[in-house]
Amino acid sequence: MKEAKGKKGGGAVAKERVPKVQDKDIKKRKGAVKETKAKKPKGGKKLKDPNAPKRPPTAFFIFLNEFREVFKRENPNVKGVTAVGKAGGEKWKSMSEAEKQPFMTKAVQKKSEYDKTISAYNKKQDEDAEEVEAEESDKCKSEINDDEDEEEDEDLDG
Repeated sequence: MKEAKGKKGGGAVAKERVPKVQDKDIKKRKGAVKETKAKKPKGGKKLKDPNAPKRPPTAFFIFLNEFREVFKRENPNVKGVTAVGKAGGEKWKSMSEAEKQPFMTKAVQKKSEYDKTISAYNKKQDEDAEEVEAEESDKCKSEINDDEDEEEDEDLDG
């Protein structure tokens, strides 16, 4: 054991000398300690149907589409999307309810159209699902009948 000399604290405390560990030993230990986890696929998330109707825009987004055209005409040098979005947001906040009303009525109309199309889409999906179930049940019945026919043939032969 050696005494610590020239260290802060100045006390004569006995310390053990720890041997230096070589890098290759560390790599081995890290590899042994670190375990790779198998990633589990997220089963709770449904896949989006590409044929499903798109959701309708809100009143703000209807306003923003119109505002974007006006803003680009007035400010042709501004190319950033964020600048247009921020300016649109500030304008929307400063507008009164009366000024927002035309955009809100358009949003309500688009929402009602969307409700009609989504209900028709859901009915079609339900019908398609019933057809698939009916086909599967028909297949099951035919497979059962085939098995019974084979058993009868064996009984007659034997």
